[in-house]
Amino acid sequence: MDNGQFEESKDLSRYEADEKPGNGKSLFIKGIIIGILLSAAFVLGFLVVRSHFVKKEIQSVLSDETEVRLATLRGLIDTYYYKDVDDAKLAEGVLKGMVDGLEDPYSEYYTKEEYEQVKINTTGNYDGIGAVLSQNRDSGLVSIVRIYEDSPAEKAGIKIGDEIISADGYQASGSELSDFVKHVRGRKGTKVLLVIQRGAERITMEVERDDVNIPSVAHHMLDDEIGYIIIGDFSSNTCNEFEEALEDLRSQGAKAIVYDVRSNPGGLVKSTTDILDILLPEGNLVYMMDKKGKKIDYNSQESSRVDMPAAVLINGDSASASEIFAGALRDYDYATLIGTRTYGKGVVQNTLPLIDGSALKLTTATYYTSKGECINEKGIEPDIELEYEYTGEGSGEDYEYDKDNQVQKALEVLKKELK
Repeated sequence: MDNGQFEESKDLSRYEADEKPGNGKSLFIKGIIIGILLSAAFVLGFLVVRSHFVKKEIQSVLSDETEVRLATLRGLIDTYYYKDVDDAKLAEGVLKGMVDGLEDPYSEYYTKEEYEQVKINTTGNYDGIGAVLSQNRDSGLVSIVRIYEDSPAEKAGIKIGDEIISADGYQASGSELSDFVKHVRGRKGTKVLLVIQRGAERITMEVERDDVNIPSVAHHMLDDEIGYIIIGDFSSNTCNEFEEALEDLRSQGAKAIVYDVRSNPGGLVKSTTDILDILLPEGNLVYMMDKKGKKIDYNSQESSRVDMPAAVLINGDSASASEIFAGALRDYDYATLIGTRTYGKGVVQNTLPLIDGSALKLTTATYYTSKGECINEKGIEPDIELEYEYTGEGSGEDYEYDKDNQVQKALEVLKKELK
């Protein structure tokens, strides 16, 4: 992708003085001058040519009629809109509108601020308090839905279900969540003053921000022989976390594993295939095809197989990379899929950073399972279809696995296999 940057060729300013003995110094100076002139001509020519093609491409999208319509809209906004206009936000709206014109739900233009958030989500690290916030669309109330272990939020005594009224005086209600989060986050060592509503009690607390590592894997033993690994998403550190979890469970005596990717929205393809490489024998895991028919294969190696009975829990919110995970385990007859049909996202995106800090996420290929199946808009059917039912009274911190009917079905299946 042409990002508007280029590296100037050193050969254009190089001059060998030894070619013409007797005029070394003079020729050297002339060589430098010629080199500079040639370099300048090269740069100017590059910019002129590039400008020509960029202008031609823009004109192909912005016809005379479209330019007139844009100018008309801008004039009407300047004349009648009841607030002052932010030119930068209008420009961002035009860029977002162009990508929206693809009518692809997965392609998106990110502003610089939005792209920073995307990078946090894929790396799993940021500075803040270590709590996940959610905003009610109707009321605008912001509440805590998850707290990371050993985080500043946990140490401060923040609880799941707490409503945040304000952060450093900035009101949560009436703000976009993406804007409000900026006031909660901040550099390590700085403090944020939070006003929290907990039932009828209003609490004010000061929380010192710190490094926060967002774990994507959790694990524990379900009984003496069966381990449980939940994968929340596939980020850059997920494979390392997965290996540690698997090793720990095996050291505790696990002879079979339940893998839970329910409501896993996906993530990085490489993270997924790295985990599958640990589990599966040599062969194709998944392959991608772009619109030109170019094929990219992701393969596993025989030496890394983990030969243990397994079950995979899936549901309608298991999407993208989690479907690659479930589909590969199914195709190799490595695991029993339990739950409900997955989301059906069989296309992949590349995020292309732009020079100003913004980025374009673009759907670039369709992926196929190792057996050549495209699951886009179809999803993956489970081997055992079972709607989720929780027989306990609580949720969140009160959740108990022995009251989750899908987990219990997985235990039943694996115990039979172990016998």
